[in-house]
Amino acid sequence: MATPAPLVPLTPRNRSVAPRGRLLIVSNRLPMTMREHRGAVHVQRSSGGLATGLRGVHADTGGIWIGWPGVSTEQAGALWPEMQQRLEAAGAAGIPLSRRELDGFYSRYSNGALWPVLHDRVDQPAPDDDAWALYRAVNERYADAVVERLRPGDRVWVHDYQLMLVPHLVRERCPHARIGFFLHTPFPDPASFATLPHARTLLDGLLGADVIGFHTATYARRFLQAVEEQVQRALRGDDVVVGSRRVHVGAFAMGIDVASFDACAAEADVRTEAQRLRGTHGVARLLGVDRLDYTKGITERLLAFERLLTRRPEWRGRVQLSQLAVPSREDVHAYRSLRGCVEQMVHRINGAFARPGWTPVEYRYGSVEMPALVALYRAADVMLVTPVRDGMNLVAKEFVASRSDCLGTLVLGERAGAAEELRSSLLVDPTDTDALARTYRTALEMSAAEQRTRMRGLRHAVAGNDVFRWAAGFLETLDSRTAGRRRLALRLG
Repeated sequence: MATPAPLVPLTPRNRSVAPRGRLLIVSNRLPMTMREHRGAVHVQRSSGGLATGLRGVHADTGGIWIGWPGVSTEQAGALWPEMQQRLEAAGAAGIPLSRRELDGFYSRYSNGALWPVLHDRVDQPAPDDDAWALYRAVNERYADAVVERLRPGDRVWVHDYQLMLVPHLVRERCPHARIGFFLHTPFPDPASFATLPHARTLLDGLLGADVIGFHTATYARRFLQAVEEQVQRALRGDDVVVGSRRVHVGAFAMGIDVASFDACAAEADVRTEAQRLRGTHGVARLLGVDRLDYTKGITERLLAFERLLTRRPEWRGRVQLSQLAVPSREDVHAYRSLRGCVEQMVHRINGAFARPGWTPVEYRYGSVEMPALVALYRAADVMLVTPVRDGMNLVAKEFVASRSDCLGTLVLGERAGAAEELRSSLLVDPTDTDALARTYRTALEMSAAEQRTRMRGLRHAVAGNDVFRWAAGFLETLDSRTAGRRRLALRLG
């Protein structure tokens, strides 16, 4: 049977991000990962929402992407010069980091201290002084790399919590630089952020930017409150007064490369694989696709599924939860513990309810390429995106962009940033087990007509704000805020 044509036209890529100078993207990871294998350099695409989302923007702007290439200096060894050449040919610059730097800067400080607090988790141990020193040192390394490559008229766009000191460090070296910063996580309650021993230094680091962006207006307001309370800076509406400068703070909801997902969903191989995945007729398919992270609500999701099967036995044998858990930060103890907890829950549910020909939970630990991912989205009857806290969550938007048939139901946690845009989904508090189980049932029993109505609304929202429009909106704000400084820099150059 032929796949129905898309019922909602998708907005083409907005390519208006390039004309006003080069763009230097600065992030912890590059969109490509280098590997040494048997004395040779191997390159593969990096996973993750930031790398995936900005890859197309980088290709369109012709600038430089500065970041770590995924291999320590010890692993790279004598191949580092060749790796740098490969990166330069791809418009990138690699930051060399040793195993000790990666442990302190990335594992112990960025992910051990900053990440939990940004998600309002203040129950984790305070960072040690060595981890903080390495975080500062690596941020200085990134800032040096930016300054080394900066030309008059360039725009610098720094991304995410690993590099919160970089805007100030670049500003110190290049006072007239045009600098933007975007935080891809939530910004927490100011009281939570204040528990960090270095909260004020981190806020001052961000205030080196001209524009600071967040996914939602709520996160932006929390940041402004933290600045007012903890740094005692004057506010002028959505601006922070820093000496003679005004730093603009705004909400810029990130999108995805909608056209790429829509095109992938139309490929014959993807449609065939989706049909195969649907499997036995009459068994509904719930799907979760998440990094294995304690903020993603995977354990809460499994507990609600167990509750559904316990209290609604008529669904036994008629529904399956497929969970793809993408490896994440495997060197961090909390993440290793989470994996063990998730796998124990899967074993318990399957042990209690499985019967010949039916396994309640199909669990996979690993990652997949885009065609296989889109096939999973196409095969799902219900998509479960239920983080307990999330900056945006692009998986929800990828699912919607992949469903040109306008079928399938999105269950979305109300604490994800995407909930502010995707109002036609079934919104739920993922920490309320009974409410989540009831929402599963509502989604499973939803008529095809209601699915289509909701999905049309979701596709309209996702198509209207793709990743190119998001980038253009942020960079246009940066340009308008720094127009006079740009003219001065070009004259001086």
